[in-house]
Amino acid sequence: MTGPLDVRTARRRYVTVCVLFWLPLGLSIAPLVLLLTERGMTMAAVTGLFAAHSLTAAVLELPTGGLSDVLGRRTVLAAAGLLNLAALILLGLGSALWTLGLGMALMGAGRALSSGPAEAWYVDTVHARSGPDAELRTGLARGSSATSAALATGTLLGGALPWLLGLGPGLGARLSDASSGLVLPLSVPLLLGAAVEIAFVLYVLTALPEPPRPTATLRDVLRGVPATVAGGLRLAGRDAPVRRVLLSAGAAGGALAAIELLTPGRAAALTGTSASGAVLFAALACAGFVCSGVGSHLAPSVARLAGSGERAVLAGLGTGASGLLLLGATAASTGVWSVILAAVGYGSLYFGLGLAGPSENDILHRRVSRSVRATALSVQSLTLQLAGALTGLAVGLLPPGPLPWTLGGTVLLAGALLWIRRGGDTPAAPAAAPRPHAVPSSPA
Repeated sequence: MTGPLDVRTARRRYVTVCVLFWLPLGLSIAPLVLLLTERGMTMAAVTGLFAAHSLTAAVLELPTGGLSDVLGRRTVLAAAGLLNLAALILLGLGSALWTLGLGMALMGAGRALSSGPAEAWYVDTVHARSGPDAELRTGLARGSSATSAALATGTLLGGALPWLLGLGPGLGARLSDASSGLVLPLSVPLLLGAAVEIAFVLYVLTALPEPPRPTATLRDVLRGVPATVAGGLRLAGRDAPVRRVLLSAGAAGGALAAIELLTPGRAAALTGTSASGAVLFAALACAGFVCSGVGSHLAPSVARLAGSGERAVLAGLGTGASGLLLLGATAASTGVWSVILAAVGYGSLYFGLGLAGPSENDILHRRVSRSVRATALSVQSLTLQLAGALTGLAVGLLPPGPLPWTLGGTVLLAGALLWIRRGGDTPAAPAAAPRPHAVPSSPA
């Protein structure tokens, strides 16, 4: 068997996987709601469809993380790509409520399956090549930057394609007529995303080598996944640095829920109409992804300047909290300077979250063993989603104005305060003991 990939090759392939996975989802951001309403769905039905996505992702988050630790990263990543491929085709071409609901549920399942395996593969490969003390932050930062760039590019392209098809000699109308209404201009970004998903699956299967694992029977999987999940939850409960990472993820989820719920209405109020507000929101979403990518790119340098990853997390989350509190402070005004300060606050939030992410995950990977790495990432993702849902409910109950923004900023500030402590980078934890009933991994 050939040895593990060198670090630069592993980093390059990890970045490519991030781009290929997130680009199709970025392509769906701008047109999806409009496409669903064009198919005749009411706003209540659209809300229900998005709830189907969120609930599926939340329910499957931990079991699918354990599945990756048992069956392997490549297998689960390829399955995530296939589920997203099916989802994008159903959403792009479907018109019945059950078809669209199935598409959203499959997309939620794909999101749950993808939570952790690519990053776990990268960390496993670097550790196999350079040992458990290998530098991870640079690769994690580049992967995060690539994710942000793919989302930003996909958002712009997904919004522009239907508009471009409407120009000139009615290309979009002819496309719809030729397909008997099956393919609308708003469908094209999703179908393009499905084509990218095919490339993603093929790349994962050919470019992400893993050490051979023992053949897992159905019985092995059924008893190995719960044991892996339990091990990940126990680690989160007893390990203070891991607990801080998870609580910080929850704080970030609360901040993101606040800004994603409140920004569309504020944009519409600023521009005067819902349509123009939607255009402004799309531009802001793209700008937010760009700011997040820049923050992720600078994360390794900031960690070196700050002297530790923990101080870098504190700086990132503090910057993000300041940005959201600035949005709250300007919520009651529509003057020019208020708008400028609000734009600075919006960018600061995403920049700060991007800056903190790579250092948080570097700390996490130094504390967990290979056997529960993807599970730990799934716990992190689930914490973000649940905290976001709870904060979103609270934001919806508060009166309009500065208070909802301030709630999100306060939640993120509390996450930042967790990292005020002495000491440098958290040392790696000793290797975890073998898990009972889990499928063992063969050595590289």
